[in-house]
Parts: sequence; C-alpha cells; structure tokens
Amino acid sequence: MRLWGRAPGVRRRMLCFWLLLLGFALVSLTFSDLFIKRERDHSHQRTGPPRRPLQRVPGPPEVEVLVDFRDPALELGIDLAPLNSLQEDQLLFVPSTQGTKNSPPKKGSYKVLLPGPGKDSTTPAATTHGEMGKGVQLSLGGLEKDMERTGVNKYGFNEVVSERISLHRSLPEVRPPECLGEQYSESLPSASVVICFHDEAWSTLLRTVHSVLDTAPKQHLQEVLLVDDLSLHGHLKSVLSEYVSHLNGVRLIRSMRRLGVGGCRTLGASRATGEVLVFMDSHCECHKGWLEPLLERVAQDRTRVVSPIMDVIDWQTFQYNATRWPVRGVFDWRLDFYWESNPQVQAKDADLAVHPVQSPVLGGGVLAIDRHFFQSVGAYDPGMLLWGAEQIELSIRVWSCGGSMEVVPCSRVAHLDHHHLPYRFPDEELLQRNKIRIADTWMDAYRKIFYRRDTLAHFIRQSESPSITERLRIKRSLGCRNFHWYLTTVYPQLYVPQDRPALSGELYNVGTGSCADYPRGQALQGGDMSIAPCSGTGSQHCDLNSEGEVRWGSLGALCLDANGERVVLSPCPAHRPTPTRLQWKFIKLSGQLVHQQSQLCLEAVKDGLLSQSSGGQPREVSSTHSSVGGLFLRPCTHHPRQQWHFEQLVAPKGA
Repeated sequence: MRLWGRAPGVRRRMLCFWLLLLGFALVSLTFSDLFIKRERDHSHQRTGPPRRPLQRVPGPPEVEVLVDFRDPALELGIDLAPLNSLQEDQLLFVPSTQGTKNSPPKKGSYKVLLPGPGKDSTTPAATTHGEMGKGVQLSLGGLEKDMERTGVNKYGFNEVVSERISLHRSLPEVRPPECLGEQYSESLPSASVVICFHDEAWSTLLRTVHSVLDTAPKQHLQEVLLVDDLSLHGHLKSVLSEYVSHLNGVRLIRSMRRLGVGGCRTLGASRATGEVLVFMDSHCECHKGWLEPLLERVAQDRTRVVSPIMDVIDWQTFQYNATRWPVRGVFDWRLDFYWESNPQVQAKDADLAVHPVQSPVLGGGVLAIDRHFFQSVGAYDPGMLLWGAEQIELSIRVWSCGGSMEVVPCSRVAHLDHHHLPYRFPDEELLQRNKIRIADTWMDAYRKIFYRRDTLAHFIRQSESPSITERLRIKRSLGCRNFHWYLTTVYPQLYVPQDRPALSGELYNVGTGSCADYPRGQALQGGDMSIAPCSGTGSQHCDLNSEGEVRWGSLGALCLDANGERVVLSPCPAHRPTPTRLQWKFIKLSGQLVHQQSQLCLEAVKDGLLSQSSGGQPREVSSTHSSVGGLFLRPCTHHPRQQWHFEQLVAPKGA
C-alpha cells in the first residue's frame, strides 16, 4: 500500500517536469520570434545599401533561371535582336557539377555582413597579448597574403587592397590650370553612362558607379546603365540587385546570353535614353569635371567621338598614376592597340595643354559618342566576339565613314591596369578571328601586311572566311572611304612596309639556327638586339626597304642601328634622308648584312660563346655585353654566324 501511495506522487512530479519543459520551449520560441522581428525591422530602417557582401550562408534559393552551357542559344552569336532582360530579383544559376575541376557556385542566398561601430570592415579586430598575440598576427598576415593571391588569380588585381579603399575615393587634381577655368554651356546634351561587366569584383564595380554619380553633374547625367553580361559570380546576382535598388538614376540590365564587349554595349545603347552614350569599363574612377568637356565636344559636332585622358591605377597597390599629355591611340600592323605619348609636342606648343588632339584610334576604356550617330554608323560590329580589337574596328569605321575621334585633355578618367586577363578565352584563336574581320572588311590590299605579321590569323583565314556581307553593305551604304585614305589622311605616321621578296620576314642566322629578336615589352625607344629561336608567328618580322633601313616589328618604328660594336634598335627617322648609321646592304650571294657606315658585317653571338676574329681565330667578345650574346658588328668573313637570309613565313593572296 505504501508503494501504491507513492506512485501518484511520482506521476505528478513527472507531469510537472514535462510541463516546465514545454513552458520553457514556448518562452524560447517567443523570444526568438521577437528577436528575429526586431532584426528584420532594424534592417528595413537602414538608410543606405550594404557596402559589400562578405559571406555566403545556406538558405532557400532565389528565383532561378537554369543555364546550360550546352544550350546553343547561349553560344556567342552575331544577332542583336532585342533581348528580354531578367527581372532584377532573378538569379542566374548554373546547375552544380560537383566533383569537376570547375564547379560553378551552388544555389543559395547571400548574407551581407556589416562592420560594427568603429571597426574596419575588412580587417578582423583582435586583442592579443604576448606570444599568442604574435602568433595570431602572423596567421592573419599569412591569411591576408593568401587572399591577395586568390584575388589576383581571380580578377587580375589585388582585390584585398581594393576592398580597403573607399567607394568614394577622390583622385588628385592633375588638370592644367587652364582647364579649371573653362566654362561650359548650360544646355549640354544629356548622357547615359553604359557600364558593361562580366564577373567583375564587387569593390571595383561599385567604385566605378559611385565615381560617376559623385562627379557627373546631375543636370547632365541622364542615367547609369549597368549591363550584366551573363555574370556567374554570386555577389553580382540578388545582392547587386538589392544594392542598385537604393541608387537613384541607376538601372540594372541582365543579358541571358554572353555577348562580349561590343554586343553588351550595343544592348545598353538600345535601352539608353540620353543624347550621348558614354561607354565605360567596369573598373574606372572619374575626376571631377570629366563629363562636361566630353559633352561639349560632341555637342559641337555630333559625328565626333571623344575620349578623356586615360590615367592608370596600379593593379597591385591601386596607386593613381597620371598619364603625360599629349597622348593619342594608335595601332600596329598586328592590329594591337597602344596609347602613344609625345610630351615634346606640348613643349613646343603651350596652347596644346587644353586643346583636344585627333587620334587615329581610341581605346575602349571610356568613349563618348552621340547616340544617333552610333546607331547610324553601325554600332559595334556584332561579329566581334567576346573581347579584343573591337575599339580598332569602330575607330577605323568612324573615321572612314564621316566621323572623327579625339582625346580631350580637360577630361580625365583613371582605368585599373590588370596584371593579367581574369579569364581565359573559350577559343584561343578568338582574338585572331576578330582581327581577321577588321582586315577583310576595312584594310583592302593592305591586309597582306597584317597576315605576314600574324601567321596564325593567316592560317585561320585559309581554312575559313568571316561572314562580313552585312558589314560590307554598311560600308557601301555609308559611302566609306578606303584604307589608303585612312593611312594618308588620318594615320600618316604609320610606316607602310615594302615587304620585298627575300628582303623581309624573319632574319634567320645560319650559324646559330636562330633568328634576330627583340624581346616584346622592351622600351619602344629601342635597346639591344638579341638572338632567339625563330617563333614562326610573325612577331620577329623585319623589312629591309629601298632606303637601306632594316625596320623592325609590327609597328615599323624602330630601325637596326649600331652602338659601338653592339647592334641595337633606335627610332627610325621621321623624315628623309636616312642617316648612314641606319643604312644596311644585303649581299644575297654571301648572305651578309653590311653596315654601310662602318662596312662591318652583322654577326650573331649566343650567350657565352666566343666571337670570331677577322683572321678566323676565335677570341673572347670584347664587348661589355659579351656574356649576354646578341648581335654585333664584326669584320666580314665567311663564318656561318655572319650568314643570314630573310624568311617570309606566308605569302597572302595579292602579295
């Protein structure tokens, strides 16, 4: 009976215990709901958008559009029919290929972490003491270096440094005083700034947008159009849409297929409402007063296409470097683009400090053009795939079809230099195909010069022909001038090679089995010639012309010269007659290349090898560069190292 009496008490205690647990759970859930509601309300009360996304957390997926790279609709194409952009809350998502080397991002939402009061948003705060503190600092330093390497590999620049720089950085004033006093019309045309991007870093993209908003006068800035060229990085999806929704005057357009630079900009132009289109790369920073000078030049002549001076932001330190004026855009016979600076011109003409300079080509970093003229002249060539040489094609077309191009010195925009391209071309021959389109559409008979200097393009052209019928139709309908007119009127400084048979091509040395070489990337002012394996690509092309000059390279601006016994490259004379120190004579029978001024012969010396004396006995090279090897002037003998012949690698039709 005593045991039976205890049983009801035990049951009551157990029941009380479970009721207490249930009550505790209910209280916990109530507080949790209140906390979540408070956080949600707090987030809605924020006055500005988040600065940057830092961490991805699991959660329910956003609205998804499945993208399959095998879908032919996503292949690079040339049709530019109106495209339906995605809604701004849609997420481009690639199906997971887990286990492969290049796994795309997994679906999910992205959380934005904001820095606490008084804390750096990019550097973790920690208070440590003694050896433990040193260890933590060392580990953080190592982690930071790993992050820097990751950023450089991913984007081609130091993303860690970029993250630490304000989105509203001000650049130093470098314009001449005359520019600061310039007065511009109040009735300047409105501008639509079109910024195309593909997998751009968060900080550089947003710094570009804010730089435009902070420096462009509101009465002239119609809108900023952000055009997403099928980006796959997570931070450019819903997080970017949320950010842009807080910015007045900024619209986000998403393409459902990869268009490349030209196609993406043409898409942005089709949605723009401003009178002037300003195409801008997604990693730029603008100076105050950059927009007004561009708009004024276009307003004065609607067929005029203009560019600011493009300053340089260092890819590693993000230091700003001002470009020396005057500067203009040029290209060589391999259709590679360069900015060419000539400060000596300004020294002779003080008024040039604020006077625009006509330019044979403009770079693609920043470009302002009247919207109607852009459409009437054919926009960007839709057959120019992905990236590369599209600015050269547009420049030749503008000049040839009734427009002009110039650099405006009172406008300056800084462009981020890249250590390397942050992505690989899907086709290594893609750039050559773009150049082939330029050559076959615009260069007429002069295209044979290009094909001799880019042998890969020559062989591609032999196996396939570009589809340029529509571009030729535009060329005829606009009454465009030929390439001879362009060379003689717009770009007369470009040397036109003679490319005579047996006197042009790779300069092959019999004794060493190598070719004369000038390493790419050396100064354009010239330097020591070297000897290297023959490339067979056309990059070692040289041309012995009727004036006796041995013109080197695809630009033809450097000539074979002598510095003592060392053979070097020096700038070719701008005017005739050619000095005797730059004149050479080729004796076909012996294969000797004789320097006219010294009557010595060109000899190849490999690194560390002995030279040959005039009497045929070996001796150490007396030059201070003897251990380096290269090209030297020696008394003429019949040694194989003095025997040369020009090898033309290709013979294009019409040669």
